[in-house]
Amino acid sequence: MWLPTEHEKYGVVIAGFRGTVPHGLSLEIGDTVQILEKCDGWYRGFALKNPNLKGIFPSNYIHLKNACVKNKGQFEMVIPTEDSVITEMTSTLRDWGTMWKQLYVRNEGDLFHRLWHIMNEILDLRRQVLVGHLTHDRMKDVKRHITARLDWGNEQLGLDLVPRKEYAMVDPEEISITELYRLMEHRHRKKDTPVPASSHHLFVQMKSLMCSNLGEELEVIFSLFDSKENRPISERFFLRLNRNGLPKCPEKPERHCSLFVDLGSSELRKDIYITVHIIRIGRMGAGEKKNACNVQYRRPFGCAVLSIADLLAGDSKDDLVLKVYMCSTESDWYQIHENIIKKLNARYNLTGSNAGLAVSLQLLHGDIEQIRREYTSRFTHGVSITRKLGFSNIIMPGEMRNDLYITVERGEFEKGGKSVARNVEVTMHVVDSSGQILKDFISFGSGEPPASEYHSFVLYHNNGPRWAELLKLPIPVDKFRGAHIRCEFRHCSTKEKGEKKLFGFSFVPLMQENGRTLPDGTHELIVHKCEENANLQDSGRYLKLPFSKGISLGNNSQAVKTTKESFWITSFLCSTKLTQNGDMLDLLKWRTHPDKIAGCLSKLKEIDGSEIVKFLQDTLDTLFGILDENSQKYGSKVFDCLVHIINLLQDSKFHHFKPVMDTYIESHFAGALAYRDLIKVLKWHIDRVTEVELHDHIQEVLKAQEYIFKYIVQSRRLFSIATGGQNEEEFRCCIQELLMSVRFFLSQESKGTSALSQLQAVFLSSFPSVYSELLKLFDVREVANLVHDALGSLPTVMHGDESLQAVKLQSIGKTVESHLYTNPDSRCILLPVVLHHLHMHLQEQKDLIMCARILSNIFCLIKKNSSEKSVLEEIDVIVNSLLDILLRTILEITSRPQPSGSAMRLQFQDVTGEFVSCLLSLLRQMTDRHYQQLLDSFNTKEDLRDFLLQIFTVFRILIRPEMFPKDWTVMRLVANNVIITTVLYLSDALRKNFLNENFDYKIWDSYFFLAVIFINQLCLQLEMFTPSKKKKVLEKYGDMRVTMGCEIFSMWQNLGEHKLHFIPALIGPFLEVTLIPQPDLRNVMIPIFHDMMDWEQRRSGNFKQVEAKLIDKLDSLMSEGKGDETYRELFNSIIPLFGPYPSLLKKIERETWRESGVSLIATVTRLMERLLDYRDCMKMGEVDGKKIGCTVSLLNFYKTELNKEEMYIRYIHKLYDLHLKAQNFTEAAYTLLLYDELLEWSDRPLREFLNYPMQTEWQRKECLHLTIIQNFDRGKCWENGIILCRKIAEQYESYYDYRNLSKMRMMEASLYDKIMDQQRLEPEFFRVGFYGKKFPFFLRNKEFVCRGHDYERLEAFQQRMLNEFPHAIAMQHANQPDETIFQAEAQYLQIYAVTPIPENQEVLQRDGIPDNIKSFYKVNHIWRFRYDRPFHKGTKDKENEFKSLWVERTTLILVQSLPGISRWFEVEKREVVEMSPLENAIEVLENKNQQLRTLISQCQTRQMQNINPLTMCLNGVIDAAVNGGVARYQEAFFVKEYILNHPEDGEKITRLRELTLEQAQILEFGLAVHEKVVPQDMRPLHKKLVDQFFVMKSSLGIQEFSACVQASPVHFPNGSPRVCRNSIPVSMSPDAARVIPRRSPLSYPAVNRYSSSSLSSQASAEVSNITGQSESSDEVFNMQPSPSTSSLSSTHSASPNVTSSAPSSARASPLLSDKHKHSRENSCLSPRERPCSAIYPTPLETSQRMLFNHIGDSALPRSDSNLPSSDKAVNTTPSSWSLDSGKEARNTSESGKLISPPVPPRPAQTASPARHIASISPSPAGRSPMKGSVQSFTPSPVEYHSSGLISNSPALSGSYSSGISSLSRCSTSETSGFESQGSEPAVTVPSYSISEEPVRKESKTPPPYSVYERTLKRPVPLPHSLSIPPAADPPALPPKPQLVRPNNLENSSRRTEQVPRPRPLPRKVSQL
Repeated sequence: MWLPTEHEKYGVVIAGFRGTVPHGLSLEIGDTVQILEKCDGWYRGFALKNPNLKGIFPSNYIHLKNACVKNKGQFEMVIPTEDSVITEMTSTLRDWGTMWKQLYVRNEGDLFHRLWHIMNEILDLRRQVLVGHLTHDRMKDVKRHITARLDWGNEQLGLDLVPRKEYAMVDPEEISITELYRLMEHRHRKKDTPVPASSHHLFVQMKSLMCSNLGEELEVIFSLFDSKENRPISERFFLRLNRNGLPKCPEKPERHCSLFVDLGSSELRKDIYITVHIIRIGRMGAGEKKNACNVQYRRPFGCAVLSIADLLAGDSKDDLVLKVYMCSTESDWYQIHENIIKKLNARYNLTGSNAGLAVSLQLLHGDIEQIRREYTSRFTHGVSITRKLGFSNIIMPGEMRNDLYITVERGEFEKGGKSVARNVEVTMHVVDSSGQILKDFISFGSGEPPASEYHSFVLYHNNGPRWAELLKLPIPVDKFRGAHIRCEFRHCSTKEKGEKKLFGFSFVPLMQENGRTLPDGTHELIVHKCEENANLQDSGRYLKLPFSKGISLGNNSQAVKTTKESFWITSFLCSTKLTQNGDMLDLLKWRTHPDKIAGCLSKLKEIDGSEIVKFLQDTLDTLFGILDENSQKYGSKVFDCLVHIINLLQDSKFHHFKPVMDTYIESHFAGALAYRDLIKVLKWHIDRVTEVELHDHIQEVLKAQEYIFKYIVQSRRLFSIATGGQNEEEFRCCIQELLMSVRFFLSQESKGTSALSQLQAVFLSSFPSVYSELLKLFDVREVANLVHDALGSLPTVMHGDESLQAVKLQSIGKTVESHLYTNPDSRCILLPVVLHHLHMHLQEQKDLIMCARILSNIFCLIKKNSSEKSVLEEIDVIVNSLLDILLRTILEITSRPQPSGSAMRLQFQDVTGEFVSCLLSLLRQMTDRHYQQLLDSFNTKEDLRDFLLQIFTVFRILIRPEMFPKDWTVMRLVANNVIITTVLYLSDALRKNFLNENFDYKIWDSYFFLAVIFINQLCLQLEMFTPSKKKKVLEKYGDMRVTMGCEIFSMWQNLGEHKLHFIPALIGPFLEVTLIPQPDLRNVMIPIFHDMMDWEQRRSGNFKQVEAKLIDKLDSLMSEGKGDETYRELFNSIIPLFGPYPSLLKKIERETWRESGVSLIATVTRLMERLLDYRDCMKMGEVDGKKIGCTVSLLNFYKTELNKEEMYIRYIHKLYDLHLKAQNFTEAAYTLLLYDELLEWSDRPLREFLNYPMQTEWQRKECLHLTIIQNFDRGKCWENGIILCRKIAEQYESYYDYRNLSKMRMMEASLYDKIMDQQRLEPEFFRVGFYGKKFPFFLRNKEFVCRGHDYERLEAFQQRMLNEFPHAIAMQHANQPDETIFQAEAQYLQIYAVTPIPENQEVLQRDGIPDNIKSFYKVNHIWRFRYDRPFHKGTKDKENEFKSLWVERTTLILVQSLPGISRWFEVEKREVVEMSPLENAIEVLENKNQQLRTLISQCQTRQMQNINPLTMCLNGVIDAAVNGGVARYQEAFFVKEYILNHPEDGEKITRLRELTLEQAQILEFGLAVHEKVVPQDMRPLHKKLVDQFFVMKSSLGIQEFSACVQASPVHFPNGSPRVCRNSIPVSMSPDAARVIPRRSPLSYPAVNRYSSSSLSSQASAEVSNITGQSESSDEVFNMQPSPSTSSLSSTHSASPNVTSSAPSSARASPLLSDKHKHSRENSCLSPRERPCSAIYPTPLETSQRMLFNHIGDSALPRSDSNLPSSDKAVNTTPSSWSLDSGKEARNTSESGKLISPPVPPRPAQTASPARHIASISPSPAGRSPMKGSVQSFTPSPVEYHSSGLISNSPALSGSYSSGISSLSRCSTSETSGFESQGSEPAVTVPSYSISEEPVRKESKTPPPYSVYERTLKRPVPLPHSLSIPPAADPPALPPKPQLVRPNNLENSSRRTEQVPRPRPLPRKVSQL
């Protein structure tokens, strides 16, 4: 039976439980559970991480913990009773655990490992706390470590700062907000700005001395030296080294490690040095023989120096090696360190090149106890402590020291009858009064234990030795009296015996008989001579002798004998017990000399402070003893001495002695009667404050008033105890009178900074410290009244002395902090006066920091939810007095500019934060009654309005992110809770007072604005929190956003018709609120949009404003990361929401409202889809196609659907930046052209926009042109750059800006050079299909064609796409997918290569144009792409597969041409046609013939360095081993059966026959060329090919070609020799060799040729397709190079895999029927239907249209005999037209059947007559080339060119698809890089007579920079900036620049039916 648990309420899971039993709850180790019921070893309950899921689990899997239960019953809450630090540790470690793993994923290895160590440390410390065996101090220490580590981890992980009090987390609801702010601020400051340590310590560790010439023991002495004052500042650290230079006692670390302690901050400067002196122990001379002397001496060795500044940067230097300098002249040894510091070390030698002293140094900061804790290992191993010389900066009471420092300075000695100077050694002893030597009282340094005697080092042959050795004599006080120091002087012999001979001694007593010690300073001692055997043990014999030349001590009055020998020492006493001051001794012994009391009291002020504090208790006893003895006589003087001593303790050096005085007052003071005299003297001084001469003295008295009152109170208590409380009333009267004097003194007003105000300031600064003393004798209310009266008497004038005002405020601050104020009884008395002064200061905006501190303290005392009556009354008082001024103060200080200095800024933030916390505290304490009273207190609505506006503004300021540091989430949540509570109170006042006729827009707007930014705060977005944090916030505060959202909705509904005031202003803010992913909030807020649309519809009949605002705001908000897919769906669901509100919709026509509403929502939803996709794509790291495609989609949406010009331009530039980043320079140029198209060449000023400065439209367009040209250049799209160069050159020319014109022409020329000189790679094109619902909206179920990167083949492209879409599945077939794939919740990619179909066939078919130029037209401005799939229809003939081999040709038509603003464009239309086997055969043969021509031509013109491609191609055609070659076609299509069954294919069969014969002819000529160039080793292959060719000819039935062909290989200017398709020759005759071109007649050869005679027009026409032999001896077979590599032999073996890559060389042309069909379609369109946009050309006038219809590009230039030759149109390629050809052309002009090629892009000028004639000539009619038979053609040196005949057959330059042919890689496009550019002869124009001069035809072929528009009905890809200007050749003379902008006219190159597209005027850009 399940029973509710009583005690088992909370536990931790100690073993995982899978929950496999019925109703089982799955648990993991470490989960915490709350237990509800129990039954037979099972519990029922839930895991705290998921309270909604309840279940059962075994009881033995749970470790129970103590917990307390709140709200027992169904909704009980369990709180563990463990230590709060443990609870925090547990929850924090859980949060860290998740984040720690993420660090590993994000590859933040360093933090990952550091956090791991910290977590282990915390777990270890947690175990220690849980065990519970720690002492109280140790527990405190462990908690401190834990919290420090928790804070560090939280900071590193970006978590919140935790407010703590004594290591435990505080509940912000349990303390006042001001206290919370202080805790947060304290922890923040502790974290941000560590308090600089005042105390520093230097750790020194000696490692070794590296030196080559060791062999003796050494002494090393470290000390700190102040080079500024030229003195040591520390004791010495002394250590001994062995003969190897290592420490002598390595097992004792204290012997070779030392800590130089108590260095002040002032001593961390660069002129403090570490000095190291090294003394060797050995023979006198370093190089003496071993047997020379056995006695060892201390001798100088070397010195090293290091500045402490080297440590200041890094704090530690490990393995530092100091240079050791040896002293060559021993007399300088005493100052060697000074010389090295002064860089005078040239006189010293280094001990060796690699020698040095190896030490380790570290600078430690902080208190010595803190250092001990942090570096426990060093202190446990042992380290010696080296003190500073003398007392430290702060003398601590209880410190016991009695150290006498003696420096052995120097001596002056006589020779003593010797020829050389002596080697003097000094030996020192300390001797007591009985003559015994005191043992172990001479310390050489901190590393060495004290010794009984000291031996100085010996300087060789020196009678004036200088030692400068410092010794410390730590002699106890009891042995000090009567002791003396004796120094013995011996001469050290260097002889073999090495004896030391005594020759004198000196001594000095340590204390005089009167108790004074040896004074500090240098003493010159007498050297008393003596013999070696003199007995110095009996000190009594020599103590009577004089010892010093300067002073005589005691009764020793013997005359000093004059002696030349002297010995100098310097003494310095550091003692807390002995004094050298006689005046001090006289005062302490005042009873022995009563007559000297007055003098001693007067001299007390002159005694050094350290002497007084040493004997503080004795001195005070003396003073009060004198006062008791004779108060009348000495009372005033004793009072002055007491004031002096009290003020002495204010000094920072003696500050720590205040507790000594406090202890004295409490325990030792015995002056029971002193209070009367002290009160009397104090009152006397206060009454005389106006007397100027006493001001200084009174000031000293007032400073000391705290301790004077302490003495008065203690004295009175002692008197009361002794007398049983006598004279109480008298005492009260005295105190009352004293305070009356004080009030009078304080009420005095002083003008300016007078002495009186200084006295008042001094009194006020120490007055609050008196309160606690008064409370010892008086009642709380009495004291409070006394203080109230005193503070109330202060003058209220604020313009007085500012320093006094500050002190007055400080005094009030101390009053509030005092114990007196904490009592509620006294607080109600003091609060009004405190608030009065605060109000005055805040009103003047003075001393704000102090005001903030006082206010904080006031609110700290008022606990939250205190319902005591006194507290409510206090809040009343504060609200009435301070609320208004507090709001004004916050507004004032937050509107000021922040100070620049970091310290000032911190202070500024502190004061703002404190005022804010005070305001929040006050508002949180206010109840309903307080709010009601506040609102009722306003007399008028204007006052209430001002208050509400003020408080709303302040709340907006409080919500700002910068108000609190970013990790102060706790503080922000508390502030928001207070704000929302207050707003709920105030919204009632808003509704009651400011609606209907009293409506006030400003206040309502302020309210809504506040509510919106409140909801949008980052700290309230719970979705970003961890689950545990979110749970805590929801439990404590709920979701405040929903509360505020409901309030907004409620207030909006109350507005009624006033809603119109807020439309459309509030659309953006409300939209921002709805973008927050909180379902409840969205459900509350979205209906407001219905309301807005309804009201806007009522007002204006539409809601355009709502729509515009929605769209503008959506873009900016979603780009900031707001909104999600759920929101889009929810917003879209508004459409059905229109239905459920019939009452709303009755007011307007339902259909209209519904239709426009649905339309708006649909538009917004589509925009959201694109914006969400854009945002998701932008989150990716690198630029990929997805980002670019998404941006293009959004850009087009803004332009086409929304017509938002500014947004459109912004996204143009975003797309441009993406392209630049991805190095898509061509696409970047096309993108920028979109903006360029919106601009005109005008002087209209444009505002600053994006990165453009303020400039004219002309300047911006110029800047854009130059940028675009640069990008086209970088993208190797030089042809487009040339057009823009010309456009901008026109502008420069029109403005006579010849300088820039010159530069532009040079740039244009450089682009031409690049076209000819630099190689360009032809990219591959790929068709990509994106299928499935998981793709972004702009890709979903669409297909695109993509331009690949350089060198990118299909496999690489496919891999790149799969990398961009890692979840996509690659489809392995090319069939169109079905509907299931479209609707699948997945991503499918279908990729295969496609072949581009160039638009500009004329340029590609023209002979003589270099491949460099043609390569551009093959892959640029491509709209159409082709993909071929071979299949067999019907029965497959195994013997000959060609009979049934059909091809399915798919043509893809794009929405824009490639390249364009993206690397990929969507497929707009698919056209699928099937090609019959015969058509397939024709195309294969055409491609193969074209390839052969190209290769032969390259071989002819020496463009081919390697003939292997030609050899392989010939071999593949002649020896078609795989599928039988042309013979198979004969078998399939030339048989009688096929001809009879397919009568409709007659023409095609004829065409195939032509091509086979043509191929044979080409092969024969190719073999002839091959024979000339074939290498010797390939001759057998050539012979084989020739033999096989004749076999092939015979199989085709060809015997011989016509004579003309045999006589000379022909030159086919247009590529292929072939028969016109309209003629069907009966037999092969010489006439059959005459062929008709199938392409534009306007081709020109690649080299210039000159005719020497003219032919008749008829001959010209008849033989126009054949050229003779060139003038060169080599045969020229110049053909159109085709990249096609299709081979007959490979047709059969085509790979059926449709995803294989189609090489870029496989090109094909569209069928003729397609061309004409599109031409007809477009010409039939009305102007409205024809495609036009802002970037299309300007529509032509009717007259212009007619003119251009008549001017065909077949119209040839005429030569008129009347014209001078200079005026004739000169073409760069001279032609051999006859003079009569123009006449013949005119005769044919009526037919008008020729298609016009494009007009060359030159501006229309009027300077040249020849150009004029050409432009007005009518189009000649096409003439049949087969009208008459052609006679035999005799070879001639004259070349002929086509007169303009054009065939209707398709262009030849196309190739067969890769789907059928397996293409070899020896295409021309790949070998073209080896072509010799210099093989063509230079262009020259020879001078001829009129009759002989060939008329040069005007080139109508589109030059390499031409760009064509399509005739299909779709947007033109090329912007207007790239449109072609009207035709014109360069004038013979430079034309006059025209200011008029030339019309940009454009004519199609393909068909006469095409009417030029109308071009609307470019849109103006709205000042962008």
